[in-house]
Amino acid sequence: MNVAALLHLALSGLLVLITGMPFLKTPLWWVRAGEFPRVQIACLLLALLLVLPWLTDYPLGLGWPVGLALAVCLAWQLWWILPYARLARVEVAGATHVDAPNRLRVLSANVLMTNPNKEALIAQIQQYQPDLFVTLESDERWEQALDTLGEQYPHQCKCPLDNLYGMHVYSRLALRDVHLEFLVEPDKPSMHMQVILASGQAVQMHFIHPAPPSPTENETSSERDAELIVVAQQLAQNKQPVVVAGDLNDVAWSRTTRLFRRISGMLDPRLGRGFFNTFHAGHRLIRYPLDHFFHSRHFSLVSIHRLASIGSDHFPLLIELQFETKSLQRQANEAHLEADAEDRELADELVEREDVTSSDVPTPGVS
Repeated sequence: MNVAALLHLALSGLLVLITGMPFLKTPLWWVRAGEFPRVQIACLLLALLLVLPWLTDYPLGLGWPVGLALAVCLAWQLWWILPYARLARVEVAGATHVDAPNRLRVLSANVLMTNPNKEALIAQIQQYQPDLFVTLESDERWEQALDTLGEQYPHQCKCPLDNLYGMHVYSRLALRDVHLEFLVEPDKPSMHMQVILASGQAVQMHFIHPAPPSPTENETSSERDAELIVVAQQLAQNKQPVVVAGDLNDVAWSRTTRLFRRISGMLDPRLGRGFFNTFHAGHRLIRYPLDHFFHSRHFSLVSIHRLASIGSDHFPLLIELQFETKSLQRQANEAHLEADAEDRELADELVEREDVTSSDVPTPGVS
């Protein structure tokens, strides 16, 4: 019996199983993990399809059925990830003119609490001169290092923690109506505020970092999903310019992140521009887009970049947006996903599991 064919059959069965796992309506971490490696799975499925014609001694005459199953699974994986390919249609319009007072440059960095290379991030901040930066996993030692930038970034919100969920925001632009919250878990903070652009325009900002579903943290995705969706529900009726950022511990193409976008109406500037994989910085073949920027239809995109490694397991992400004084209604109507009744029912179920409501999420600037 052909060993290569048997190995091909076993690998094919495994990939078909992993592809099908996310269809299970369960928050168990090992099921939800199947949503992460869609790019890697698609590459393996394609490789197995390409070698199949060369395996002349396929067991039990299963060559054609296996080939069909691989093709269906490949098409399904591509359906999720191709919208992020550079040849796909962009969701967010690019800025067509320069309006410096209405621009906002934000740097987001999961620094890895134990990372000693604090100078690398500080050097990037000095180089790229963001208007505002947010750090995740930052503890008191990171706070002491970042405080050296205090004169340049006098407006701050700090929550140093030694549990890998500390958070700091430093801004050269004025901050207003600042809130530090623990929405779902008592040791997982989020920050909510308004930042005032040079033009005087107020922008509502939400920084979040929910815990991932994993065998070492939460055995299910319930806590993460609830935090994402409760923020989305609060933003659903929000007419202000809004930016949401952070390490969501979820990939851009997952069902939960997609539901977040459908419920909130937020746009994803990466669509049609690339994956911008930020984790894991140390493993080239196993990388996912875990760090995110979403925003309301009020903005066009100036630029978005994944920055060089700072010694963390995440790459920093830098975005520059431009608030558009003229309506971008066309952008919203043509591009963004609309929630239906089934979406709203699922969203309600996710937040009810963790006993949190949209009223728990601050809306800075809204009385």
